[in-house]
Amino acid sequence: MFRKADIGLEQSNFIRTIIKEDLETGKRDKVITRFPPEPNGYLHIGHAKSIIINFGLADDFNGKTHLRFDDTNPLKEDQEYVDAIKEDVKWLGYDWEELRFASNYFDEMYERAVLLIKKGKAYVDDLSQEEIREYRGTLTEPGKESPYRNRSVEENLDLFERMRNGEFENGSKVLRAKIDMSSPNLNLRDPVIYRISHTTHHNTGDTWCIYPMYAFAHPLEDAIEDVTHSLCTTEFEDQRPLYNWIVEECEMESKPQQIEFGRLNITNTVMSKRKLKQLVDEKIVDGWDDPRMPTISGLRRKGFTPGAIREFVQETGVSKGSGAVDEAMLEHYVREDLKLTSPRTMGILRPLKVVITNYPEDQSELLDAENNPENEEMGTRKIPFSREIYVEQDDFMENPPKKYFRLFPDNEVRLKHAYFIKCNDVIKDEEGNVIELHCTYDIETKSGSGFTGRKVKGTLHWVDAKSAIPAEFRLYEPLVLDEQMAEDDSEEKDFLDHINPNSLEIVQGFIEPNMKDVKPHDKFQFFRHGYFNVDPKYSTSEKPVFNRIVSLKSSFKINK
Repeated sequence: MFRKADIGLEQSNFIRTIIKEDLETGKRDKVITRFPPEPNGYLHIGHAKSIIINFGLADDFNGKTHLRFDDTNPLKEDQEYVDAIKEDVKWLGYDWEELRFASNYFDEMYERAVLLIKKGKAYVDDLSQEEIREYRGTLTEPGKESPYRNRSVEENLDLFERMRNGEFENGSKVLRAKIDMSSPNLNLRDPVIYRISHTTHHNTGDTWCIYPMYAFAHPLEDAIEDVTHSLCTTEFEDQRPLYNWIVEECEMESKPQQIEFGRLNITNTVMSKRKLKQLVDEKIVDGWDDPRMPTISGLRRKGFTPGAIREFVQETGVSKGSGAVDEAMLEHYVREDLKLTSPRTMGILRPLKVVITNYPEDQSELLDAENNPENEEMGTRKIPFSREIYVEQDDFMENPPKKYFRLFPDNEVRLKHAYFIKCNDVIKDEEGNVIELHCTYDIETKSGSGFTGRKVKGTLHWVDAKSAIPAEFRLYEPLVLDEQMAEDDSEEKDFLDHINPNSLEIVQGFIEPNMKDVKPHDKFQFFRHGYFNVDPKYSTSEKPVFNRIVSLKSSFKINK
């Protein structure tokens, strides 16, 4: 676990001000928040903001946060999602005292629905889903009452009990709250609060064949758990009157306060759970943990750190606004978190062989290299050097433009941690492709020897061909090319038309031999290429697989 001081959780925001005033005025004598995910998919970076706000604020005021699954729709829920969500919350650095489920309260929710019927505040409706939608009205036109709205209390109680007993088919009846069909707030136009679903539930099995709707269950859960501050994103603001109506009319002793904050949107990032599930179901990505996904499991597999995500969320702040944050900002915090902890090393992603013709064929030597020049405590390592090495293909050009300082015929460069080499001959295949370079080295120019005889402008990374370990590198770009398409959660546009065909590039290369024992989630900075994470899914001891987390340079400018 982390210390809250590490990420400045006590930074002022409007929710913190409300909680502070509630405690100071005696309106509340404790703070209980909750993180209430629906187990119908994996958590994404937007959920991380909610996790950090809920757990962080409760921690600030010596309160507690419940992890509660709003599992009211068994058609879309699965134990896999429950397990994944628990893992993600713990990975971010948070824990809970008791795991809770909405389904644990189904008996009480049923009794509260019966109470509404007895009070004349709920009725069983036979209208179809399409008819209910038609009767609901629009933003400018009031709805009209269902012909079943004025059933007697006795009839409604009988029908609702028969619904529970499984006498009716799916969709044939629903229970609706009786509020106001002319209300300007569509959420108050007799919302459905129970529906029939003959579906096995992951937690309750076949005990129930009717399930509460989220909008009915959620406020009851908060009240049952004595939640003081129910924090949610602004899309639920219009539902707050319904939230309060349910708590009041169901005669709940505890009265939670719903407070809304702006959701987190990130440029070039799909933040719709529906769209993310579509990507998984249509196998456009390699599961929920694909490193191109903004899911917490995807970010973890890519190599993001919980500390970087916490810092990022903290910096975005807590407000009512929901503007898109530049994805470069998130990447900035990853670099900041990794730069002092990740060993520097050399990897060749697109190999080009170099033969050093004046180096003895049967000779090899070990050269000294620092593991992290920004953190001397990480020490040094030995890297082998011999007659044949690999460099990057794009570190050579036969006919270079001006100010190209890497290898070209008759040019001299420095090999990182090694010697100066000069390109003498270019070997090509029958099709004219460069397949090998013949170079000579200057033994007097060994790195660290104090040589000052002349200078070169280019420094290349390399690996020793004799001892290099084959490796796979996975390079990522944004999955969706259209920023607005990524953020739009409407059904009208097909965001799959804007999928980036180059979002993943897989290349085969080599790494230094000292990396032969890398483990999943080990992180490195490869010279000039960026920060990489050992993939936990496909990497093997015979051939490690590296996911590029971020490149070395950022366009984001942090304001201090």
